[in-house]
Amino acid sequence: MGVWNTICTRLASNQICSMVTILQTRGSAPREAGARMIVLADGGFSGTIGGGALEWGAIAMARAAITRTQTDGFGPTLRQLQQALGPDLGQCCGGSVSLLLEVFEPDRLAELSVLAEAEKAGAFETESKIKVLQVERSVIAAGHPARDGWFREQFGANKQTLALFGAGHVGRALMLALAPLDFRVVWIDPRANAFPEVVPGDVVTTQSLDPVGELQGLPDDAFILVMTHSHALDFDLVSAALLERRFAYVGLIGSDTKRARFRRRLRQAGLADKDIEKMVCPIGIPGIQSKQPNAIGASVVADLLCRVEQCASVRNNKQQSLKRAGRVAKGEQYG
Repeated sequence: MGVWNTICTRLASNQICSMVTILQTRGSAPREAGARMIVLADGGFSGTIGGGALEWGAIAMARAAITRTQTDGFGPTLRQLQQALGPDLGQCCGGSVSLLLEVFEPDRLAELSVLAEAEKAGAFETESKIKVLQVERSVIAAGHPARDGWFREQFGANKQTLALFGAGHVGRALMLALAPLDFRVVWIDPRANAFPEVVPGDVVTTQSLDPVGELQGLPDDAFILVMTHSHALDFDLVSAALLERRFAYVGLIGSDTKRARFRRRLRQAGLADKDIEKMVCPIGIPGIQSKQPNAIGASVVADLLCRVEQCASVRNNKQQSLKRAGRVAKGEQYG
């Protein structure tokens, strides 16, 4: 559940809650600007600003702010503070962070529900200005010019689509391991009653008698992960996914032996070596030999997270190149 959805759920239950945000970092810090946590009156919290003494102190301040609001009726509470991450906190990061602490009361539910709805659709940006007692936020369009005295915040996430073919033991373990991360899982299996009765919110189950046909409905740059009950179906899925030439990752569960056999069969089926080379098998990170489903799931998720970051880096580099090219085309100097 996202930041604003979490807050609105609490406000709808007539609870007061607080949000602590890292606005800025200098030097070494445990989390980046934009990291947030939601704190409740009883000390319960979700999210993290980096743990340790910094986080523990922030929780205490957030709870105290909630208590003041509850007992004194001061209304919206807003506080900015600068925190050095040195000996005073018993942390050796050496940098400093600027924190923003906000308290939200139930009477702001309608206002914040707009942000919660935007968050459900994925990543979005707000333009914000700190008033005397609260932050004024409004959703802005991409490329909106900055205004003096306003700052921008990123919320939500553009989740990586992962098509998981196969609802066996490893598939179930992997689905649970992916649940708290920024993945949208499309879980596909042809068998009736293959899926558990309850799945996380970002998992969509599809019983399909034509699993290969389900590839057509997936977005470009989706991750494809194949681990069905049938080697024949595995082959059909991998072959079709590679031939699409539009997916960012095509993974197949199995051993080096299975990989060799599939490579040979793919060549016999007419696939080019450059396409076959994109098949990842075995899956996961090297060094984990356990065949327990949960261990395999952890290994695969670690590898997928690395690949997500690699894809993001490639996209960022392309965007920077386009910006540079645009400046050169306009005759601007670019150093």
